[in-house]
Amino acid sequence: MAHPARSPDSDPWPWPVSIDQIPETGLQVAFEATEAQRAALASAAGLRTVEQAAASFELSHAGSGKVNVVGQVTARVGQTCVVSLDPIENQIDEPIDLVFAPEADIPRLSSTVDDEAESDEIPDPPEPIVNDVIDLGRVATDALFLGIDPYPRKPDAVFEQPVVAADPEDHPFAALKALKAGKTPPDSD
Repeated sequence: MAHPARSPDSDPWPWPVSIDQIPETGLQVAFEATEAQRAALASAAGLRTVEQAAASFELSHAGSGKVNVVGQVTARVGQTCVVSLDPIENQIDEPIDLVFAPEADIPRLSSTVDDEAESDEIPDPPEPIVNDVIDLGRVATDALFLGIDPYPRKPDAVFEQPVVAADPEDHPFAALKALKAGKTPPDSD
């Protein structure tokens, strides 16, 4: 789920959690983006603004060093209507359900997912636990970016082509017609 446009050092909304912090009964984590983080998110996503961004997760051990992360990412983002170019706001509400596994186990677990690909529902391969840390901020950022409407449109916005009366002399073969008639073709200065 890593976003290809970001390097690991340029994460606008980091929230690392060490797997050692997760008790056997699980861990609930909730956080909101600061003003500076919202500005960085808006810049990275090409948005006018990120007015609000919040995440809440439940982390639980899933055996064999794996951690299940379930939660929700919500945000209110400012975009520009693709029809009217007016500013609009959109609400993002993305559910999260991921499994994280130790980085060394990922190739083996990914091949297991490939073997199960013949069924109707293909599970996602697990995300890596890097240096015993899960960056919930990266999870939240990726979910926020995936939830952005790529073509935001005001509900009442309608694209209308400008109506131009057709000029009978303005067509692709007007120059040929003029040559045939022995006239000077239009626009042939």
